[in-house]
This record gives sequence, structure tokens and C-alpha cells, in this order.
Amino acid sequence: MAELRDKIEAEFENIELLLKKIPSSEKLPRLSFLELAGVATLLHNFYNGIENILKQICKTKNIHLPTGNSWHRDLLNLAVEEGVISLSMRDKLGEHLAFRHFFIHAYALDLHPEKMEPLVRQCGNVYTIFKEEISLFL
Repeated sequence: MAELRDKIEAEFENIELLLKKIPSSEKLPRLSFLELAGVATLLHNFYNGIENILKQICKTKNIHLPTGNSWHRDLLNLAVEEGVISLSMRDKLGEHLAFRHFFIHAYALDLHPEKMEPLVRQCGNVYTIFKEEISLFL
């Protein structure tokens, strides 16, 4: 269990470092195209860190990881079923998962500050609650 805690703590540290790099939502409309693409990358990395933590927990607890086209969404549902995160956390993370999917499959030309603003505004709070839920689970 100590090894799992160490891996999770390393992910937490990385997430906290990147959250410090995300500008406030009020700045998004004034960012250049490249800066906005950078923020999108940070939002994508934020969700990847969350997913890495959930995968590590499943592997350590011998919980079979989902496969197939919907494995990302299935991982969130599995985390709820296993008591790792709450239903409300799953819903909040689902918004970030939707952005992750968009980011992977769209062109950077399709990034719009007004659509990214809610995710930027809430990611710090989502992270704080997620970290609390993971700590309670462990």
C-alpha cells in the first residue's frame, strides 16, 4: 500500500504543478492561439493525471481495468462502483473527460476560450475534492 501512496503522491505533485501554470479563466479570451492551445494541453494533462491515479488504484486492488472504446468513461463508472470516488465527482470528471476526447480528436483551430472557461474555472476545486476522496478511500 505504501508503494501505491507514493505513486499517487507523485501524480498529485505533477497535477499541482500544472494547475499553477493554468491561467485564470478571465485571461482566456486575451490569450494568443498558441497560449490557448497550451492551456488545452494542461487541461488534458490534468485529466490524464486523474486517470493515472484511478488506474493505479485499480491495478493495486486487483480490479480489472475496462477495455474497449469507452474504457475512459467505464473507468470513472468503475471508480464509483468500487467506492473510490463519489457519483458527483464522476460527473465533474466527466466534463473533463469530454474535453479530453475533444482535445484528442479536434484541431487546435476548434479551441474556443468560452468553452474552456468552465473547465479552467473549476479544475482547482475538482482537484481538491478528488484528492480528498482519494485520501478517504486509501
